[in-house]
Amino acid sequence: MRITFLAALLAAASAAAAQSLAGLWDATVTVNALEVPFRMEFADEGANVRGWFFNGEQKVGSTSGRFGDGALVLDFDYYASQLKATWKEGVLEGTYGREGHLYAFRAKHFEPPAAAADAPSIAGLWEIAVQSPKGEAAWRFIVRQSGPEVSAAILRVDGDTGTLDGTYRGGKFVLSHFDGARPSVLEVTPEKDGTLSIVQNGKNRLTAVRSAEARAKELPEPADPARHTSVKDPTEPLHFRFVDLDGRVVSDADARFRDKVLIVAISGSWCPNCHDEAPFLVELYRKYHAQGLEIVSLSFEEAEQLQNPARLRAFIKRYGIEFPVLVVGEPSELNARLPQAVNLNAWPTTFFEGRDGSVRSVHAGFAAAASGEFHRQLKDDVTALVERLLAENIPSRSPSQQ
Repeated sequence: MRITFLAALLAAASAAAAQSLAGLWDATVTVNALEVPFRMEFADEGANVRGWFFNGEQKVGSTSGRFGDGALVLDFDYYASQLKATWKEGVLEGTYGREGHLYAFRAKHFEPPAAAADAPSIAGLWEIAVQSPKGEAAWRFIVRQSGPEVSAAILRVDGDTGTLDGTYRGGKFVLSHFDGARPSVLEVTPEKDGTLSIVQNGKNRLTAVRSAEARAKELPEPADPARHTSVKDPTEPLHFRFVDLDGRVVSDADARFRDKVLIVAISGSWCPNCHDEAPFLVELYRKYHAQGLEIVSLSFEEAEQLQNPARLRAFIKRYGIEFPVLVVGEPSELNARLPQAVNLNAWPTTFFEGRDGSVRSVHAGFAAAASGEFHRQLKDDVTALVERLLAENIPSRSPSQQ
């Protein structure tokens, strides 16, 4: 009887172990018939489960989760998305996304990939000729490589694609990205003439050339984010008057902004590059607010989010945003709501005002960590700009202006 009881305990322990999701998984989502591979991690936390996507070294975690009787549910509130999957014979199958925007999901335990050892070197900076809807003539393609392993990113005027990871096999590099948003697959083939042939998401065919070669051939350069967007009259403050999530009206004319350096960030909780920018804005605010820096985020959300901005609330909570976040309208209303701006079409876009209320600089997009040196340079440039604006004297005013 004792032996039978012990056997039952061991069997139960073995079953529990088999039901554990803990560890790395190889996963895919299917987007418009394209299978996008990526890596996930799960951890058991008592009765709850957490899951993480990856963006390079950054982990993008679930806000809540549960697993029982072979059914997994993970919530990603700041994406307004949910992963629902069923475990069967070591495989998870289900969906990821939100109502009306669901991707088929499949995952199995991680297995180290086999990769060719004789991979050619493609590391460095490349440029891709394009004709984008935003008026760009070229994108940057930034590649880091260790043997057959490659991580890369395409940098556009709005920001980058996130980190695309992959290996060399069968004569080409296959790179992919999915961090809960912006799914992407690149097939990169080195050509004999020194260029790279790129197939993006199974259909868009692109050619990349080394940046030095592009300059030697006088090919069009990538758009300058600091010149892409401007304002009609830079001596005039950027006017806004919208409500926050508690219904309070916040205006550029409010006393809290007077004689302050002001950053006005155009954003949206649906926008991956806005997620990339938010931690940097929080960092700036915490470091310089006491010295006179104010930040306002103007958030453009889809119609259903305007009715119930749950995702925006989760976005604010995730990044610890302490400055005002105002609900402006739908993304299609961007230019109508901000008529002072010229060529405003990148998400995010950030306006910088001096203590005198004049618009000193406008920066389109945000180059995140996947962009390497461009990310570091952007943070350095913006920090230097903020410090320079803070160092300016508060403008003198006549008694009637007090």
